[in-house]
Amino acid sequence: METKVFSIDGSEVRTIVLNDEVFNREVSDGSIYYAVNNELANRRVGTACTKTRAEVHYSNVKPYKQKGTGNARAGDKKSPVWVGGGTIFGPKPRDYSYTLPKKMKRLAMKSLLSLGVKEERLVVVEDFSIEGGKTRDLNQIIKNFVKDETRTILILKDDDEMMRRAAKNIPYLRVLSYNRLSAKELLYGRKLLVLEGAAKNLNDFYGDK
Repeated sequence: METKVFSIDGSEVRTIVLNDEVFNREVSDGSIYYAVNNELANRRVGTACTKTRAEVHYSNVKPYKQKGTGNARAGDKKSPVWVGGGTIFGPKPRDYSYTLPKKMKRLAMKSLLSLGVKEERLVVVEDFSIEGGKTRDLNQIIKNFVKDETRTILILKDDDEMMRRAAKNIPYLRVLSYNRLSAKELLYGRKLLVLEGAAKNLNDFYGDK
């Protein structure tokens, strides 16, 4: 498929051929769901911890005698039925991360890029760089494509340190490399700006091998 390439001032300059396997395929909702869930799970810290009755700091003395009080039998105040007692089946520190199959992850990324094209959220922009890493320079370019400061994703052809530095102070902008995409960012980004070089790299990186 062919799509337009825009200059940094927002004007059309030429067209580029995009791989149908990457940018014009049937969208797999299931793979997107699993990819986003996987990213969220991998970000979880997993430090929540509660004390069981064996860990609560209380005396082991029986609070009152077994019979004759009219109360229910009680062995000690660490019992979960007492206020301040232990917790039954409470959370313990654990690792929530897991590995998603590579084929499913690749399918999710291709589906998200295709979804961006179908919803007309994806725009290919000619390659540019921010020499001094100035936020002001990058913000002026982004505003030619994003008018109301909606959540925007900028996909780079390589790991451009100056570009990332310039994007740090733009709250609605996220910067990704073509080979390290995020399913969550691609799904929730309202505008996907793909550099021309990144689009060519995506053609090869996610195309049929």
